Amino acid sequence: MTQYLISIAFKIIWGSVGLFWLWSARNVKRSSRTEPVLLQLFVYWTPLVVAFVLLGPGDWFEGSFLRERFVPKAVWVKGLGLALAVSGAGLACWSRHLLGRNWSSVVQLKHDHELVDVGPYRYVRHPIYTGLLLAFLGTALKVGDWRGLVAVAIVLASFWRKLGVEERWLSEKFGHVYTAYKRRTKALIPGVV
Repeated sequence: MTQYLISIAFKIIWGSVGLFWLWSARNVKRSSRTEPVLLQLFVYWTPLVVAFVLLGPGDWFEGSFLRERFVPKAVWVKGLGLALAVSGAGLACWSRHLLGRNWSSVVQLKHDHELVDVGPYRYVRHPIYTGLLLAFLGTALKVGDWRGLVAVAIVLASFWRKLGVEERWLSEKFGHVYTAYKRRTKALIPGVV
């Protein structure tokens, strides 16, 4: 019964994040610069789809290393995963809310783009990615198979590439102000990276 409730909780978490993202996207500023659509599809959307497939039902991975466990099949592991997923989803949604109309799902600069440095942005430059990575890591713990860690690695690689482009564009847009912001904050983990 506990396993079932934890599985339902993960569905609610990811469903809530998805609905919040859709609801929040309805009133963003027009873009002034954006990456080509095919690049967005290949570099951002495809890795997310692959990660969700890896984290989904795993019967079709049977017999491969992807179905080997990297953590014990224990309720406390799934509970830890749930705590990470809830924390990560909360951080991502809070950070997304703070970006307001400046947010976009792909790398873009907006008309009248503003630099946000409040809330979690005081400590890391990309707290949405941090939050989503925590939620993916929590889900990987719930799954418990190596496919979960492969999914997290795929998402991390995609986010790392995306934040590199964002950093370059924001540096061009905000100049020394963004350079100073980069000096006092880390990209994803406060005090680390």
